[in-house]
Amino acid sequence: MTQHWLFKSEPDSFGFDRLEREKRTEWSGVRNYQARNLMKQMKTGDLGFFYHSSTKVPGIAGIVRVVKEAYPDFTARERGGPYFDPKATVDNPIWEMVDVAFERRLPRYVTLAELRAEPKLAATMVLLRKGSRLSVQPVAEREWNIVLKMAES
Repeated sequence: MTQHWLFKSEPDSFGFDRLEREKRTEWSGVRNYQARNLMKQMKTGDLGFFYHSSTKVPGIAGIVRVVKEAYPDFTARERGGPYFDPKATVDNPIWEMVDVAFERRLPRYVTLAELRAEPKLAATMVLLRKGSRLSVQPVAEREWNIVLKMAES
């Protein structure tokens, strides 16, 4: 059974347009234990929304596919790098990443404001919970289908 996810990225650092050009990327640099544990649950073939955060109009731009399951995030061991963690070692990597590939662009960008305005999402979607800052989140199948319908309208 395909699971659904939401991957947040700032378009200035890595946007959906870039993923479309490059076709595939490592989802590295996640430094939250809950988000890491969610990535460990991902399976090849799972689908995710690509969400633009920290931008003038945050929202969902498109869909990605998980193409490689969780493996050690080597950026944790890159001294001087933005995601360096001195506690991470080859034997105890601590952090994980997955690889995702461009699947398709949504027919239309679905804004955070639109998601918040949809009563069927407001009560349950992790993204819309107060204080939710996870860069990787689960999306229930019902929520997935509602967002797809919103993108098609």
